[in-house]
Amino acid sequence: MILIAGGAGYIGSHCTLDFIRAGYDCAVLDNLSEGHKEALQTDNFYKTDLSNPDAIREVFKKHSIKAVIHFAAYAYVGESVINPQKYYYNNVVNTLNLLRVMLEHNVKNIVFSSTCATYGNPQYTPIDESHPQNPINPYGMTKLMIEKILKDYNRAYGLNYTALRYFNAAGADPTVRIGESHNLETHLIPLVLRTAKGEIDSIKVFGTDYDTPDGTCIRDYIHVNDLSKAHRLAVEQLLTGEGSAEEKNNFYNLGIGKGYSVKEIIEVCEKVVGRSINKEYVERREGDPPVLVAANSKARGKLGWEPEFTDIHDIIRTAWEWEQNRLY
Repeated sequence: MILIAGGAGYIGSHCTLDFIRAGYDCAVLDNLSEGHKEALQTDNFYKTDLSNPDAIREVFKKHSIKAVIHFAAYAYVGESVINPQKYYYNNVVNTLNLLRVMLEHNVKNIVFSSTCATYGNPQYTPIDESHPQNPINPYGMTKLMIEKILKDYNRAYGLNYTALRYFNAAGADPTVRIGESHNLETHLIPLVLRTAKGEIDSIKVFGTDYDTPDGTCIRDYIHVNDLSKAHRLAVEQLLTGEGSAEEKNNFYNLGIGKGYSVKEIIEVCEKVVGRSINKEYVERREGDPPVLVAANSKARGKLGWEPEFTDIHDIIRTAWEWEQNRLY
């Protein structure tokens, strides 16, 4: 049994689907503060908050859990600056609760949902895993703190871990009706597509004077199904017992290794939906680096991971199919 904490969220629900397709039994633990029960692909669901260790223990008592995937976190950068206490308690303290229960039940394998936000402002691009980690917001700091905790727990308790540092998750599963749906949507692609649907008057473009070819920020967009596949490969690497300790306890960037500017994303969205999209050009947002692109050779080489969706048109097309018929 694979336990997926935060498995009703955007990435978590796609990851659960990937594991079930591969023949694994999964249990999902989620408090539904950001996730959606409609996205679940398993009957083994527990509406539980990681702030409650006793509730976590009940799940571990009921199932023979071999590995944990941990998605359960708050992830709004701006909110983390305004209310850091919320982020440190939920993302750090609650993770310690989960790790404590894992050790109590001798579960020694965890895949952790980390982020490129641990790097902060890039000193160079593409960003590889040896890039200095200097988060510029509490959200990124909480993820870096957990990465450091996992290192300590490995040395002290033999806990095996893999931390996956995402770049920009995008798209939706093309065959099952699940997709991206946040209470507060901040991601560019769904905001552009909802502008195309008329749900939003215009898409705001924050800054056109960056040191990039068209003056707008460049980001690396990775399809959510490719993220899910990486989690499964990471779990399988931990469970097989193969490979060195360094390979089992490692950090991997997940991106396609190619960046697209805000203007380019809007242009591709216009091609996919077949019409012009209203744009509003406004001032830069504080803390937006000009370019964030992943070096992904480590994940390719050590995890055997190969992204399937490498064309931004295909990624956006799956997102548009979801947006036109959203179920939640």
